[in-house]
Amino acid sequence: MSHDEKLDYMANQIGKFFAAQGEERAVPAIAEHLRKFWTPRMRATIVARLQSDAARLDPLPRRAVERLAAQGAAPDSATAAVP
Repeated sequence: MSHDEKLDYMANQIGKFFAAQGEERAVPAIAEHLRKFWTPRMRATIVARLQSDAARLDPLPRRAVERLAAQGAAPDSATAAVP
């Protein structure tokens, strides 16, 4: 399994964890988890894979990654708070 495929796998596992909350709550929770706990490089890689349609993501993590992409490659929450 390649590094990129491992990111897909990890995102799908996170999605399965949050799925019990229902789609409306799970998608933002998954996106927030990726923003908090994934490095900027990991987030950028999964966003790029999604945009090239290479990512093999389940529906909930796919929507969460799309949300990160819409927010501008998901800046790290710690650096986003710095003026």
